[in-house]
Amino acid sequence: MKLKNDILSKTPLEIAELMAELGQPKYRADQIFEWLHRRNATSFDEMENLPKSLRKELERVCKIQNISEVEKLISKNDGTTKFLTAFDNDVLVESVLMSYRHGASVCISTQAGCKMGCKFCVSTEEGFQRNLTAGEYCAQVYNAAKESPNGKLSGIVLMGCGEPLDNLDATTRFLELISHPKGLNIGQRHITISTCGLVPQIYELAEQQLQITLAISLHAPSDEIRKTIMPIAKKYPMKELIQSCKYYTEKTRRRLTFEYALAKGLNDSTNHAKALAKLLKGLLCHVNLIPINKARDKFHPTPRREIEAFAQTLQDNNINATIRRSLGGDIDAACGQLRARHI
Repeated sequence: MKLKNDILSKTPLEIAELMAELGQPKYRADQIFEWLHRRNATSFDEMENLPKSLRKELERVCKIQNISEVEKLISKNDGTTKFLTAFDNDVLVESVLMSYRHGASVCISTQAGCKMGCKFCVSTEEGFQRNLTAGEYCAQVYNAAKESPNGKLSGIVLMGCGEPLDNLDATTRFLELISHPKGLNIGQRHITISTCGLVPQIYELAEQQLQITLAISLHAPSDEIRKTIMPIAKKYPMKELIQSCKYYTEKTRRRLTFEYALAKGLNDSTNHAKALAKLLKGLLCHVNLIPINKARDKFHPTPRREIEAFAQTLQDNNINATIRRSLGGDIDAACGQLRARHI
């Protein structure tokens, strides 16, 4: 489903082309883009420096893909805010605002639902509804920014519901919009894109030589384990995935992040850590270890001491590793949990 005339998804050049079609001067495009992406206008009537006749014409030929909040939860533990929002009334997506010492970051969704079927992810359980547009990515960011200190964000993570590289055109368009100097102007180095490992798209993304951080959801040191929890591993085995990762780092000179959720008895032993270190040897990367969410009844969290031992084994084998700080545990902050309750 592609939304027609979604002006929030249009680049400044495309808005300029629309102005030309409407017989308007080129500078109107900059005014409109700023209203949409810096001043978060939700209607054309708000654009007071545009002639009323132009605002009426824009209302006729375009739409601003607005976002409405269905539910908002705020963690009493750490202030993490989870939003369940709607597009077109029936398209529900989630986003999460997280606070750190260096500032606030927002994690957004790229699809309504997900096709990938990863066993530890709630967002795939209700099936796939549709891709989101670049404008709908932006709307989630702007909605969350209103709740952040001073309305500012220090980072954006595309790691909510959906697979960003399965919606690559919208994802790359979003990067252009969100980093534009006349918009929110968030540098690409402050944006992380997560993927479960779509190999052709990793190669395609490498060719664009963007400055984003690419995070690979790995979660296993071998095909044998990975295939049991991630169906994508049956299509793209580990050898192909690691080859695409090496190509990406060589092409972009950007360090990769490997996301690794630890589940008791599945992938968390010292031998697993050693196998992971061997797999990633020589690759420009670091490993982000994730305590698995307790909501997943099929898996049991690895105790903290064992997570720390796993990290130490990686570091002893020259693989940089960090343990992700858990946020929003009291508000179902893991992707898909809140949405699932409303579907």
